[in-house]
Amino acid sequence: MENPLVRIEPGLFIWTIVTFLALLGVLARFVWRPLMDALERRENKIRESLENAEKAKIELERLQHESEEIVAGARGEAQTIVAEGKAAAKKMKDDILQAARDKATGIIDQAGKQIEVEKDKALVEIKAEVVDLSIQVAEKLIRRNLSKEDNLAIINESLKKVGSMDEV
Repeated sequence: MENPLVRIEPGLFIWTIVTFLALLGVLARFVWRPLMDALERRENKIRESLENAEKAKIELERLQHESEEIVAGARGEAQTIVAEGKAAAKKMKDDILQAARDKATGIIDQAGKQIEVEKDKALVEIKAEVVDLSIQVAEKLIRRNLSKEDNLAIINESLKKVGSMDEV
């Protein structure tokens, strides 16, 4: 037995070709054009997306470059601020040290002046004491009625003591 699908029948063959051509005409008229238009629109959309992606890539590179410049500028500015801060701190430290030195020098000078004043007061008091002692000695001498040589010796001795105290 022969397979009916393998057999060629002219009527079926013609109807198959006519059906195929009719279907091809209908598909060409109603499906092919919209399908091609849709594919063309999709192709244009993909092309635009690729162009937009390329533009976005270029914009991103530009923004990265700008951000790197901004970061570099910020780093430079930060380094400048840190350097200025260090310089200001050093100047402040130097000013404080100089003020402390000036104050210490002032205190030392004032103490030296005060020592001089106290020394002068002590010398005045010592001289006053020497005068009082000399007067007391003179009174005692007058009461005793010493000889002229004894009076001279006592006076010279008192004068030497007064002179040696002036040198101190």
